[in-house]
Amino acid sequence: MVDMALSEESSVSSRSSALKRFGRSDARFRLMTLSSALLVVAIFAGIMVSLISGSWLALHTFGWSFLTNSVWNPVTEKFGAFAAIYGTLVSSALAMLIAVPLGIGIAIFLTELCPRALKRPVGIAIELLAGVPSIIYGIWGLFVFAPFFQQTVEPWIIDAFGNVPVMQDLFAGPPYGIGTFTAALILSIMILPFISAVTRDVFETVPPMLKEAAYGTGCTTWEVMSRIVLPFSRAGVVGGAMLALGRALGETMAVTFVIGNAHHINESLLAPGTTISATIANEFTEALGDTYVSSLIALGLILFAITFIVLAVAQIMLKSLERRSGGKSA
Repeated sequence: MVDMALSEESSVSSRSSALKRFGRSDARFRLMTLSSALLVVAIFAGIMVSLISGSWLALHTFGWSFLTNSVWNPVTEKFGAFAAIYGTLVSSALAMLIAVPLGIGIAIFLTELCPRALKRPVGIAIELLAGVPSIIYGIWGLFVFAPFFQQTVEPWIIDAFGNVPVMQDLFAGPPYGIGTFTAALILSIMILPFISAVTRDVFETVPPMLKEAAYGTGCTTWEVMSRIVLPFSRAGVVGGAMLALGRALGETMAVTFVIGNAHHINESLLAPGTTISATIANEFTEALGDTYVSSLIALGLILFAITFIVLAVAQIMLKSLERRSGGKSA
C-alpha cells in the first residue's frame, strides 16, 4: 500500500511538473508571438513618424494646395503632387482593368480547360514572370516594347478612335511610344502572375462535389465557373486583385523607364506622365534644399496613405463578402 501511494504521489508530481513546463513553454510562445506583432506595429508607427516629420515642411508651406496643384518646379521651389497622384491612380487603374480579366481567364483555363500535360508547364511559366526584376521589365519596355508600340499599335489606335467622342481625346496626339498607357501595359504584365496564381489557387479550393453536381445537371463550363466557382471563391479573387493593385501602386523602376516622367496632366493616355514612385526615384538623389527634399518625402507619405487606404478597403470588402456568403468563401 505504501509503495502504491508513493507511486501515485510520484505520478501526480511528474504530471504537475510536466504541466508547469508546458505552461512555461506556452507563455514563452505567447510572448514571442506578441513581440512579433508589436514589432510590426512599431515599424509601421516608425515609418509614419519618419514620413510625417520629413514632409512637415512641405505640408506646412503649401498646405492643401500641395494635393491640388500640379506645378512641380524645383527652380522656383513650387511643388504640387496632383500630377503624380493622377498618374499613379490612372496607370494602376488601367493596369488592373487589363490584368484582372486576363488573370481570371488564365486561372479558369488552368483549372478547367488546360490539358493535363500542359497544366504544370504553363502554370510554372506564368509564375516565373513574378520573379523577373522590375528593372528588366523597364528595360524591355523602353527598348523593345515602346518602339514597337510607337510604330505599330499607337498609330492604329489614334486612327481608330479619331472620330469617336471622348475616346478621341483619350487617345489623341502623336505616337510617343512612352506614356501613361504604355506604363499601364507594362504594369499589367507585371501584376498578371499575382492575379492568376492567387485566383488559380482559390479556384482549386472549390469542393469538386459542387462542380460535379453542376456538370451533372447539364451546366456548361462557363455556367459552372460563373455560377459555382466564382461565387464560392469571390473573396479570394478580390484579395488577389487587391494584392496586385498594391504592387501596381508602388512600382517604381519599370514605370520610370516607360511613362515619360513629365509633370503634366494630359487628357490623352498616350502622352507622357509621371507617378509618385517614379518622381521620387528620379529626383531624390539630386534634390537640393529642404523644401525640395520635404516635398519628395511628402509624395512618399501620400503614396503610403493611398496604399494603406486601398488595403483597408480590400479588407472591408473581403469581410463583407465573407458575411454575405456565410463565411464559406475561400
